[in-house]
Amino acid sequence: MLVLFTDTDTDITPEIAKEYGYHLISMPYSIDGETTYPYEDFEKFDAHEFYDRLRTGIIPNTSAISTQRYLDYFEPHFKNGDDILYVHFSSAMSATFEAMNTAVEELKQKYPERKFYTIDTKAITILSLNIVEEIGELYRTGRTIEEILEWAENEVDHYAVYFFADDLRFFKHSGRVSGLAGTMGTLLGIRPIIYINEEGKMVSVGKEKGRAKALAKIIEYVKILGDEIDKHRVIVAHTDAPELAQELIDMLRDNYGADLEIQLIDVNPTAGSHCGPSTVGVSFYARSRSV
Repeated sequence: MLVLFTDTDTDITPEIAKEYGYHLISMPYSIDGETTYPYEDFEKFDAHEFYDRLRTGIIPNTSAISTQRYLDYFEPHFKNGDDILYVHFSSAMSATFEAMNTAVEELKQKYPERKFYTIDTKAITILSLNIVEEIGELYRTGRTIEEILEWAENEVDHYAVYFFADDLRFFKHSGRVSGLAGTMGTLLGIRPIIYINEEGKMVSVGKEKGRAKALAKIIEYVKILGDEIDKHRVIVAHTDAPELAQELIDMLRDNYGADLEIQLIDVNPTAGSHCGPSTVGVSFYARSRSV
C-alpha cells in the first residue's frame, strides 16, 4: 500500500488531510523559547489570536525537525509493509530535509524492500497546497505512483503564487526572500510583491505603495501568467486579513466570473512567522511561475 504524507508548511489542515488521506508532519515554530508543533500541540489553529500576538512586536523563530521525529513519522508505515510518498514544501527553504534524508537512509537499511518517494512542490503555503490537493485527487482516484510522479514532473511548475507582505520586519528577520534590500528602511506603506520561483525560492519582483496598488499588481500577474484560471483550483490565503482577502477574491471574480470557485485559507503559523500579519496572496494555474 502507498501511504501519503505532507507537512503543515503546505497550509494543509487535518480536515483537508483526512479528505485526501494524508498523514501530517508538523513543522514547528518558537516564541520566547517555547516550541509549538501545529496540530500536535493544538487541534485547531486560531489565526486571529496568533497573528494578533505578532502585531504586538513578537517575531517567532522556526527550526528544522530532528531525524528522530522523521523516524517516528515514517517507521510505523514501513514496519506495516507500506511504501511512502511525501509531498513536501520547498527543500530550498529549509535544512530540515537533511534530517529527513538521514532518517530515510536509516530506514532503508532496516526495511530494504520498502520504497520512499518524494515530490518537492518547490513552494510553501498555498502554492504547495494547490499541488498537494491535486496529488490527493490523483491518489484517491487510484492513480499509480508512476502516474503521480509523472504528473508532478510535468505540472509542478505550472502552479504559481503571488502575494504581498504588510510588515517587512518579518521577512527581514527570516532572510528568506531575495531582492528585498531596496524595500527596507523607512519607506512607510511600501509592500513588496513576492512570488516563488522554479527553484522553490521566494523572490521580490517589485514594490507598491499602499494595499490597493499591491492588490492590483497581484491581479496583473494573474492576468499575465494565468492559464484557464476558471478550470483549475484557485486558492487565496491571508494572515488574519479577512477584508483584504475578500477584496482580492472580489477582484478575481470581477475578472474571471462571479462563479469562480476560490478556496480561502489561513496561512499556517510556521510559514506565517516569516511573513507576519496582514499578508494576502493567491495561487493559480499558470503558463509559468514568472514572467
